[in-house]
Formats: sequence, C-alpha cells, structure tokens
Amino acid sequence: MKTEIIKIDPRDPDPVKLQYCGAVIRYGGIVAFPTETVYGLGANAFMASAATKVFEAKGRPADNPLIVHVCDYDMAETAACFASPEQERLFYALGSEFWPGPFTMIVKKRDTVPDNITCGLGTAGIRMPSNAIAARLIRAAGVPVAAPSANSSGRPSPTRFAHVLEDMRGKADVIIDGGDSNVGVESTVVDLSGPVPMILRPGAVTRDDIARIAGDCLEYDWLREKVRVDKPLSPGMKYRHYAPRAKMTVYAGEREAVRDRIISMIRAEKKAGKRAGVLATEEQICYYKEADAMLSLGPENEPEEHARRLFGALRKFDEENVDVIYAQALGLGGVDDAVMNRMFRAAGGTIEQIDS
Repeated sequence: MKTEIIKIDPRDPDPVKLQYCGAVIRYGGIVAFPTETVYGLGANAFMASAATKVFEAKGRPADNPLIVHVCDYDMAETAACFASPEQERLFYALGSEFWPGPFTMIVKKRDTVPDNITCGLGTAGIRMPSNAIAARLIRAAGVPVAAPSANSSGRPSPTRFAHVLEDMRGKADVIIDGGDSNVGVESTVVDLSGPVPMILRPGAVTRDDIARIAGDCLEYDWLREKVRVDKPLSPGMKYRHYAPRAKMTVYAGEREAVRDRIISMIRAEKKAGKRAGVLATEEQICYYKEADAMLSLGPENEPEEHARRLFGALRKFDEENVDVIYAQALGLGGVDDAVMNRMFRAAGGTIEQIDS
C-alpha cells in the first residue's frame, strides 16, 4: 500500500486537508492521526471491513477491542446507549468534567457498531479527544472513528509522527503529521457497567479525579493480577504491550538497594558483551554512568513529564540497540499509576521487588 503523508499544523488545522482525510475514513480507509494522548489509527466505526484493516495493519489480536472516538454527544449517542438510568447519569456527569480529553467510558453499545470493533462484547469504549486535529478530523469524517494506537501491536505507543511512520508506512492510507502528543500515555478507561465505576486502564484522569465526580471509584488490580484475562473489556488488559525490542526489567524497593542491583546487572551484562540501558528519573540517572544508554523520565515530582517521556524513551532504546533495559519503579498513585502500568506491561507483566 502507498501511504500518503499529510502535514497539518495543530495550531491552525487546514480544513481542506481535514475534509480529505475525513472522507478517507468515511469511505473505508484508515488514517493515522494525532491525539492528545498518543497517535491513533482510525477507521469508520460503523464499517466492519474498515475495522478489519486496522487489526491487520497493527497485527492486533482479534479479541482486543477498539475505542470509538467521537466529536460531540450527538455522535456518541449514535454508537452508545445506556443499560440503566444510573449509567446514563454517570456518563454525562463524568463527560461534563473530563471531555473532551484523555478519558474513555465503557457503556452499552448500539447495533450500529460492528461486533469486530468490540470483539463481540455488548459494550463499547467511547472517547471525545481534545486534540484540535483529532476533533476536527472526526467531525469531517461525519462518523465515529474506531482507533487504537497507531503502532504495531505490542510496540511502544507512538507519541510523535516519526514513531507512526516507523510502524505504519505502507499499512495506512494516510498518516497525518500533526506534531507531538502532549499527554503521552493512552486515555484512562473506566467501565460504567457495574454499581461503581471501575478503572480498567489508568491514565491522566486519575482515580481520585473520577471519585470526586462519581462519589466512588474502583481500579482493576493490574499490578497483582493472578487470573488470566480471557476476554478483555478494554485495550491494555491482556497482552504484552508497549514493549521495546530489548528485554526490560523493572525493579521496585528501597532506592539504594534498587540502585545496587541495577549497577550489578549492568556490569554482568557488559562482561557478557551485551549493551545495557537504564530508565530512571532525573535525580537517579546519574548513578548509572556504566550503562550504554541512560534515559531520564524527568524530575521525580513531575508525573505528567514521566508520562510524556515514557514511550519516546522506550523507542530510543531500540535506536541505541541495547540488549537489556533496567528501570527504577516509580511510586504508585496519580498519573504515575498510568506510567507504572505501561512499564509493567512493557516488562512482560512483572515487577521485581528488591529487599533492602
């Protein structure tokens, strides 16, 4: 497939270019486009054949559902309905606070949304992005847009045009060059099908944020999951995600003990002729000068910066051709909960605890 590259200024999106890209989606093509979280790979959410192209382009497992992106509430109601008055109340209460933005709500789907988009589930994740290009593209398409992240399945999500080009050239009809994503991790996904909202994938909208509006909020215990998820309700629940090519190990525990372990591992790997990379905060990265690649997530007290830098750092390790990556765990809670969730998945679903 020949991929068309279209550059659009995020500060002043060209309506003619957006109308063209919207038409590509409306008539069954797939378009990679920027959002505030990561770049998405979009298809007509009412067209099963278009969604199939997305799964094929990514190499995405057929049981990993797509999120449906909308530009307003009228469009949302063409794809979603409500299982109860309480679900409807929560949908609009949370939407009024967090939309447009990095926030996805799982509610009952309408029959207009093909089963392959939701992987046979009776629910769909609905999101209203705040990125100007994304919002205007969806409006130009005139239909909801089903879109996962625009990367090959399992790879770090793309936060820059160059990342998308690396994975999707020759696979998407159009790739929009629309600047960098400013959040850096995928949207928070909250399931509204139960008596209390349940976060299935953490993101920039935190559990405390949601509880402030909903009165209460639970979170799927991804860090200590023991039961295999056979039918995920949300992207990011079942498979190894966000992974660099090198094996990644995340260490948690007392800071000095973690440093000592990582330094000893670097020395052992280098003695074996391998290249080692380290991912840590700005205050800690200086301890790892023996590593072949040292990448900082930013200052310890700036979790939003950790989110912005994470996926770019994981892709940078690929460029550095490291064989192993060692990362220091961050604290859980707030936006760092989302960053740790992605690091956990990138490391194959494990975090190694170091006793002091």
